[in-house]
Amino acid sequence: MKKSYAVAGIVILAAVLLVLPVGAKAEMYVEAYLGGVFPASSQQTFTTAEVGPAGGEAERNRIPGKFDPAVMGGLKIGTWFVKEGFLGYNYPAWMRYFGFYVDFSYHRLDMRKQQGGSAAVDLNGIGLLTVAPNNFQSEGTAATLAFMFAARYGFFPDSEVPFGRLQPYLGIGPAILFSTQRAQLINRCSFGALKTYDAGSQSSTDIALAVEAGLRYMALKNVSLDLSFKYRYAQPSYTFKTTANHFGPTSPVNFTIDPTYNLFSVQLGAAYHF
Repeated sequence: MKKSYAVAGIVILAAVLLVLPVGAKAEMYVEAYLGGVFPASSQQTFTTAEVGPAGGEAERNRIPGKFDPAVMGGLKIGTWFVKEGFLGYNYPAWMRYFGFYVDFSYHRLDMRKQQGGSAAVDLNGIGLLTVAPNNFQSEGTAATLAFMFAARYGFFPDSEVPFGRLQPYLGIGPAILFSTQRAQLINRCSFGALKTYDAGSQSSTDIALAVEAGLRYMALKNVSLDLSFKYRYAQPSYTFKTTANHFGPTSPVNFTIDPTYNLFSVQLGAAYHF
């Protein structure tokens, strides 16, 4: 329920920003950008348990949680609180150093093929413990909607850009991370046979934190170039439901992975100001 309220609130705020009068003198902008994402590893453990009529087996799996880098694309819509125009309010002059923007981005979020470890316990009453390597990989996606409060400072002002052509800025705010993972696990059971779990795709919607630092250059009065570095943090959870048939008839097998996402990225964008 709390996640639903957060999503609704951010969508409403984005809608308000979109319907602001373009004829006003507010310093608004629309920016498109491309960049690269470099997720940090997220080592984790999870348990799979297969139980059939003849018994079964439980495996405790450990994976290093290594991700592939990815290409990211995104769009920003924002404004600075200048003295004129924003919703018709006459802000004091010092508010021109502050603003907000909505940032939407999308990229792949794949866990590369990697080897971990499994400790398997036989459930047939034998009590046999087998320790063996496993192979894990997952294909995923991530879409982020962030609502960012920002602060800036201007250098090298001139008649065309009174605030300054070079504008470093810092943004921070809450975000909604919409992500998916499609996991595949291959390990060995206690009597040596390979077991493959291809559990399909699962999604998760989570509250995240976004932080961004950037440097904007006003190439023209209404056109700027933006180089920025972004960090996002989230803790999603994916529960996979699949089946296996290593112990007679098909048996249900469920497992959950809980990665911690520390997503680092660098972006280069171009913006139009109006």
